[in-house]
This record gives sequence, C-alpha cells and structure tokens, in this order.
Amino acid sequence: MTYARILASIGALALGAATALATVDNPTLDCLSDDNERRISGCSALIETPGLPDDQRSLAYGMRALAYSLLGIFDKALSDYDAALNIKPDFPLALNNRAWSYYKLGRPRDGIGDVEKALQLAPGSPYALDTRAHIHQALGDAKAAFDDYDLAMRAGGSRIVKMYQCGLRSQGLYFGAIDGAYSSSVRQAMRACTGNRHCDPLPSDSECRPEVS
Repeated sequence: MTYARILASIGALALGAATALATVDNPTLDCLSDDNERRISGCSALIETPGLPDDQRSLAYGMRALAYSLLGIFDKALSDYDAALNIKPDFPLALNNRAWSYYKLGRPRDGIGDVEKALQLAPGSPYALDTRAHIHQALGDAKAAFDDYDLAMRAGGSRIVKMYQCGLRSQGLYFGAIDGAYSSSVRQAMRACTGNRHCDPLPSDSECRPEVS
C-alpha cells in the first residue's frame, strides 16, 4: 500500500499548507505535485531558498522524502525525514513516514519510537497504526500486529478495509468482495497473515487502484 498509505498520511498536511505555500512560486507547486520527479526538483528548490520559514522548509523536506520513498529510495527518504524532524520535531506525518522508511530498510526496531510519538501526536491515525502493525509483525509479535491492523480498520473505515481486503486477496487469504465491510472473514484472513512475518496485507502499488480509490 505504499502509494496509498504514504500519500494519504501526508495529504492532510499538504492540503493545509497549500494556501500558505501556493503563492510562493512554481517550485512550491512542483513540491506539492503528484509527480515524484517534479516533487523532488520543486522541493529541492524550496529547500535552497534563503529565508524560507521553518514550517515550509520542514514540509519541503518531508515532501521530497515522500517522493524518494515512493520511488523506493528509502535511504534518501530517511535522510530528508531526519532533516524535516530536526526543524520540526513534532511533525506526526514525518515521524510516521520515517518509521516506515526504517521498516522498509529492514530496521523495524529503529522505527518504534517514531511511530509511538506519531500516535501520541495524532491518536487513532490508521496510517500510523498500520506502520506500527508492520513493525510488530516484522519483530514476530503477531498478536500486537493483529491488534493494530484491527484498530487501523476500525479507525480508517471502509477505505482501509478495502485496501487490506485487496492485499489479503493477493496473498491468497481472502476470497470475498472488495466492499469495505469489516467481516469475520477479513479478521480471519488478517490473523492468518499476521502469523507470517513475510505476509504483507497491503496491496502492491499496481493493485486495487480502481477498487480502493
């Protein structure tokens, strides 16, 4: 679910910041673009702008990190999330996404502090709950992983349930409709998935876009 989870996790911040940033110049619009290459070039230009306010510079680092993450360049993403959080330590979306980068780099334990802080700042975030679930699963704690996936579905509603339904179907664990209904068959499939460290309930970037959009 990389594309859906990360884009959704930062979407609220980007929308909130758009009014403040949209009048700066074209690099700002590029930094908030859906195109990763444009995002990297635009955010880089903003980062190099003298006198840019700290909130905007932190956002630019966070958005460039997002682009690197979506391109699978997690080492560069991690460096930019570090920079964003050095400027603005209480940045829940950057904290969550840095924890995800640690997870993707095979360092799940390093992300625990970040995702816990993200959840303190944004309680009930389904995206942070998903990240923590993945970390628990990678560390072999199937019960804690299931509990967080369960909370993510309850907090995120049908959109999150649909996403997991699609991912679990691709794992051969769920055979029902992609309808967003949190049923016993979804719970059973999720329990089976969390018992296997190599089972990811998120669909790949190429799957489910029409069904979970």
